[in-house]
Amino acid sequence: MTGALYCFASVTSAVANLWPPTHTEITTAIAALLVGIVVGMTGMGGGALMTPALIFLGVGRVSSIVTADLTAAAIYKTSGACVHWREGSPNLRLAAWLTFGSVPMALLGPHLIHWMNPARGVDTFLAGCIGAAALLAAATYALRIYTELRRRARGLRRPQSKCVVRPLPTILIGALGGLLVGITSVGSGSIIMIALLMLYPGLPAVQLVGTDLVQAVPLVLSGAISNISVNGLNWSIAIPLIIGSLPGCMLGSKIAPRMRGKYIRRAVVVVLTISGLALIDKAGWVSLGATDGETHPKTIALLGLIMLLLAPFLRAVLQRRIGLAAVKRQAVELGDESGRRT
Repeated sequence: MTGALYCFASVTSAVANLWPPTHTEITTAIAALLVGIVVGMTGMGGGALMTPALIFLGVGRVSSIVTADLTAAAIYKTSGACVHWREGSPNLRLAAWLTFGSVPMALLGPHLIHWMNPARGVDTFLAGCIGAAALLAAATYALRIYTELRRRARGLRRPQSKCVVRPLPTILIGALGGLLVGITSVGSGSIIMIALLMLYPGLPAVQLVGTDLVQAVPLVLSGAISNISVNGLNWSIAIPLIIGSLPGCMLGSKIAPRMRGKYIRRAVVVVLTISGLALIDKAGWVSLGATDGETHPKTIALLGLIMLLLAPFLRAVLQRRIGLAAVKRQAVELGDESGRRT
């Protein structure tokens, strides 16, 4: 791990000497590094966090950001998919049906937006679509947390049964995810993942991740190619994204075992929610007290603070409703009794 980071730092230094970065490119690389760390720690799809972050940083046009993010994702997702491929973890038949549905829709997505020719402009419309996708990703991520809490309350692990692939629902999941990814770059690692978890509860965790990564490679690659053909590729965004996200994912994977995952997951849901609301407000789809298409920062900060304060309370209520609190108390009592016996 240390050697790989050293080699990557050496290559990055050489690139910087040949191509001195601007302030915007440095900002983009730092944002990519931070998002990459979160992705490495949580497994959350990078597009759901990276694309809104770059839009708020104002590093370029929304269409350019989507294209650059898909291009970077095609590179770092390929490396992860190769690891899982060598270990034999992906369900290739399931990945094939997902790809069958996702690739055509990812290719269609950016052309569909330009054919629609939104009256307020493509970038404004894209910002609204990305905001809606971020809210959907937050909802699916919260659903994933709820599902895991229910499993813990029942004392169950994910059943390790044989996965019977259902082609039609799988193709529909791939098509929806492909359309979202082609338009917004959001969905390949968040929305499709939770949809697979719901449709195939018997799929082992390692196969779930491996299958999602393998199908994501042709998905994001086709989305990147289609967006490049429509919007072109801004290398000043794409290269810093790649430079920052690769070591970020490696660092996040390294420190993940030492972190309290529940706090990170809550923060991800909060960030996705407030960024999604801010983007659809910016696009004029809702009003959060903003003027001239600019979201009022105090409104967004207040929403985020309320969500952070309410999260522990809602989690406690949820644990009580599904019986997880009682399970924890029983485990503590059993541990104390065992301690007294010894």
